Amino acid sequence: MSINLIYSCALFLVLHVFVWFSSNAQFISDSWNQKSFYIMLGASLPISLCAYYASRLGYSELGDSAWGVRFLAFGTSYLVFPVLTYILLGESMFTLKTGVCIFLSILII
Repeated sequence: MSINLIYSCALFLVLHVFVWFSSNAQFISDSWNQKSFYIMLGASLPISLCAYYASRLGYSELGDSAWGVRFLAFGTSYLVFPVLTYILLGESMFTLKTGVCIFLSILII
C-alpha cells in the first residue's frame, strides 16, 4: 500500500468524523443542539478540503478510477459512523445490518 493511499484513507476518515458531527451534533444534547448550526458551518471548509485532497490522492493511486475513490470513501464512512453513533448517541452498532455493513467496508478497503 502506497503512502498516498494511506493519506487518502486518513483524510476520508477525518472527513467522515467532521461530517458526522456536522449532521448529528444536534442530537447529542440540548447544549450541542444550540451550537449545531455553527458546528456545521465551521466544519464545511475542512470537509471540502479533506474531500478534495483525499479524492485527489486516491484517484491517482487507484488507477485513475473515480469509482475506486467512491468505494474507498464509502468504506471509510462505515468505519466512522457506527462507532461515533454508538459512543455519542447510544445507538447500538451490534445489529446484523450494521455488522454486515462493517464487514463489507473492511473488504472494500
